[in-house]
Amino acid sequence: MSERIAVTGLLHDRVAVVTGAGRGIGRTCATTLVAAGAQVVINDLDAEPAEEAVRECLAIRPGSATASIGSVTDPKYTDQLMKAAVDAFGKLDILVNNAGLSRDKMCHLMPDEWWDLVLDVNLTGTFNCIRSASPYIREVAKRELEELGQPRYNRKIVNFFSTAAIRGNPGQINYVAAKMGNVGITRVVAQEWARYHVNCNAVAPGFTETRMTASKKAGDLLGVPEEQRQATLTKIPMGRFGQPQDIANAVLFFSSSLSDYITGQTINVSGGMQIP
Repeated sequence: MSERIAVTGLLHDRVAVVTGAGRGIGRTCATTLVAAGAQVVINDLDAEPAEEAVRECLAIRPGSATASIGSVTDPKYTDQLMKAAVDAFGKLDILVNNAGLSRDKMCHLMPDEWWDLVLDVNLTGTFNCIRSASPYIREVAKRELEELGQPRYNRKIVNFFSTAAIRGNPGQINYVAAKMGNVGITRVVAQEWARYHVNCNAVAPGFTETRMTASKKAGDLLGVPEEQRQATLTKIPMGRFGQPQDIANAVLFFSSSLSDYITGQTINVSGGMQIP
């Protein structure tokens, strides 16, 4: 089992937005950033898990988190989400674009509504959030560059793609297309915003224990058949599935000053999973 790294103060005085943070990897990212000293806005579609995540963050440090409920597919909402961070904590330094979902079918059976939904959440949602964050990340850094000669510190964007996108994955043409699109977004924003000391990188989780990868029973919308889970396990040299904390540790690295000279990069967090 992976444990949270003791890095109190690494993100002191930093403010983050983490999307899709009510459960799983997103919630663990939020609590990890809070444990490192950040204040966090937790976004989710569902109020109950978002509030649970807030309570978990507040147990780590009082006053460290608040929730914002809405869909990253709505650009008006993502504008409100970024403003919520500034209203609550005075600024925005870190954006973690974790929100995502899957709807799996083979290519020739994929319905239009599932194609659209998965791209809207996983790809367009990332774009919406970055564009909405621009006034509080890029423009603030630009003013500092003009007034001070350089930005005061590096701001951070962390996107998500997937090892499924690296290798291709039968039944996930929509998910793979969206996640590889996030690699393109990462590389473009990294180049466009580098002069403002905004680092934009991406994390690719391998097979990680969440609701999306739990053993799937007949009729379940989410999950993976147990036979497929066990077949995947044989391809992981470390001999275990990833845990949300494994992914959150990589997100913490990309969110911190430890990665100030790293941008436009992707990191595979998969226990050495074999990728053809």
